[in-house]
Amino acid sequence: MIIDFHTHTFPDAFAAKTVAALSRVSRTKPFTDGTAAALRASMERAGVDHSVLLPVATKAAQVAGINNAAAELNSKGEGLISFGGIHPDFPDWSAELDRMVQLGLKGVKIHPVYQKAEQDDIRYLRILERAGELGLIVVTHTGIDIGYPDETQCSPEKLRSAIRQVGPVKIVAAHMGGWKQWDEALEQLADTDVFVDTSFSIGIMEPIPDSGYSSEELQLLTGEQFVAMVRAYGVHRVLFGTDSPWSGQQESLAWLRTAPLTATERTAILGENAQKLLGIS
Repeated sequence: MIIDFHTHTFPDAFAAKTVAALSRVSRTKPFTDGTAAALRASMERAGVDHSVLLPVATKAAQVAGINNAAAELNSKGEGLISFGGIHPDFPDWSAELDRMVQLGLKGVKIHPVYQKAEQDDIRYLRILERAGELGLIVVTHTGIDIGYPDETQCSPEKLRSAIRQVGPVKIVAAHMGGWKQWDEALEQLADTDVFVDTSFSIGIMEPIPDSGYSSEELQLLTGEQFVAMVRAYGVHRVLFGTDSPWSGQQESLAWLRTAPLTATERTAILGENAQKLLGIS
């Protein structure tokens, strides 16, 4: 089984506008049009069995609607598993986390850069604490955000500070623990229980024409660097993810299949670890 643990889609009515705006900010090409139908088509081509959708609430007012939509999408099956969204300024954050469980959602996404709060802010600490009590998985953007390179709200160091202040909670630190901060990620997170996903860390970035990116800015992990990180974290903590539409599922899988991993390691990363974390038989 292959599970992509890190994807994004947008409602059909404004997917094109949203993807175009994010592409301008990030200066990278999308691999799909950002709709659920396009993601399902990508999964079919790539042989992906399940994709985990990670909605981001950029405003507190969006939270309830995002979670209702996630539950509705999950009721349809179709290989898509949507997590919920929460915002640090949502007034009834605890009750909403409880409601996510009642809706059958398996986890929640937070994004400190888009939500303008430090990862170890008390507003996130209380969310992490309650999520852990409820058994919800928390996926957080970690490291630099390609669209906002000067923001520092969710460095690996900030995440370590947060997890040291809360009880047990299942956390997935996106982008191999810290996009473009991979040395710091290993230093801060290797000795924790945090999971990491491979999203936007392997393969090749696709810049838009005349993006102005330097070759250094375009460099992601090499095969050797990636394997070293996998073994430092422990392969049982690494989840395949693409950040679709910002990386291609076929392209990411092709890259991963050529990385110098053992067959057992590759199978664990591609799906076994996610199956266990999500409770999929």
